[in-house]
Amino acid sequence: MDRPSGQGRVDASGRATASATGAGRRLVSRSRTIGDVSFGNALEHAQGTRLQWATADGLELVGWGETARLSASGSDRFDEIRAQATTAFDGVDHDGPAVARPRAFGGFAFHDGHEPRDPWMGFAAATFVVPSVVLARTDEGTWLTAVDTSDDDATTALESWYDRLSDGPAMRSSGTGPGIDDTRRTTTREQWTAGVETALERIADGVLEKVVLAQALDVDLEGPLDVPACLERLRRRYPNCYRFLFQDGESGTFFGAPPERLVGKSGTDVRTEALAGSAPRGDTREADEELANRLLDSEKIRREHGIVVDTIRNQLEALAADIRVDERRVKRLATIQHCWTPIEATLEGGHHVLDVVEALHPTPAVGGIPPGAAWETIRDVETFDRGWYAAPIGWFDAVGDGEFAVGIRSGVAREDAVTLFAGNGIVADSDPDDEWDEVVLKYRPILDELRE
Repeated sequence: MDRPSGQGRVDASGRATASATGAGRRLVSRSRTIGDVSFGNALEHAQGTRLQWATADGLELVGWGETARLSASGSDRFDEIRAQATTAFDGVDHDGPAVARPRAFGGFAFHDGHEPRDPWMGFAAATFVVPSVVLARTDEGTWLTAVDTSDDDATTALESWYDRLSDGPAMRSSGTGPGIDDTRRTTTREQWTAGVETALERIADGVLEKVVLAQALDVDLEGPLDVPACLERLRRRYPNCYRFLFQDGESGTFFGAPPERLVGKSGTDVRTEALAGSAPRGDTREADEELANRLLDSEKIRREHGIVVDTIRNQLEALAADIRVDERRVKRLATIQHCWTPIEATLEGGHHVLDVVEALHPTPAVGGIPPGAAWETIRDVETFDRGWYAAPIGWFDAVGDGEFAVGIRSGVAREDAVTLFAGNGIVADSDPDDEWDEVVLKYRPILDELRE
């Protein structure tokens, strides 16, 4: 599906290229309801940038094309994106309901010094796109939105896409996985053990309290991967997880089903959570309960989880008038269960969701404590490029509301190969062999859906 009308773009400096919204041309968004359509089918035939975002509470968004692009790198990338967003959304004209409003979708790399290289070619240190066309679905119905830089162009695109999509099927089979030909950990067991021992030495020396070390798994497939179909299979098995994909033109497709919310912001209300400490699911209800109780009773997990909760609370204090920490409990997924504490806050002043994202990234659940020493350890011992793995992925709108997940349980797909990522928190009494085995559990959600 080619885009019916031209598309603008805002470059990394905030200056506009030809027909960009930054040159005094506001975004115009036109929406209408549409019947049941296949989101997967729309993405399958879309060209250029493709996006998907879905939450456990029923919101599902897919988009393609781009009317504005925001991109930045370096230590001030959050400020750069915020500034570009102000320009891009200035005077936005939207005629539909809130669910169909224009949003910028994208993410950040884990490290601010990220340089795109395999498998992260095409992924900058920070990139957000306002799609040209968006389908938004909730329990109340489905909306089609076209975004352009003039009323005529947006209306023309809206009607053109409405006709195309209305003629397509309402459902699309999620099929089966392409099959796995081979898998290779990019970190050997010896390298992993050495990295964990380095971290333990720094913890013993008082340099670190905790660091999350990760691995990558290269997967050769027996055929090309249909990512939207894979996400649909993940939805059925992990209904209480996020689902996302981001494909920037000719780049690979970053996708995943993360269980962890980084932040959700609506007005001054903020929701986040601590997710740290994991265990497998049991084969019976009794075994499952026993594993969950061990998770809650483990002194190691209690200490690791407590660090995460305390750090999130400290990170929010500069932005919030009030912070509320719920009770620690177990969050159960299909193949794994986690120690989980919901956290809510009320913001002071007119903060953008990116202010909260910047304050929280990286949480100790994916980085460590203290952050500087943890980042240095990660750079010293990890044998792969994290790229956007374990980093913020999500969306924001014109008023600075939005939602971000932590980009874990994720991978990068390209043709007939996928690179998956997973990590574990290392604390004072961590055992390298136990941590090696636990990482395998975190590959399973996506790995299982790649099999035939």
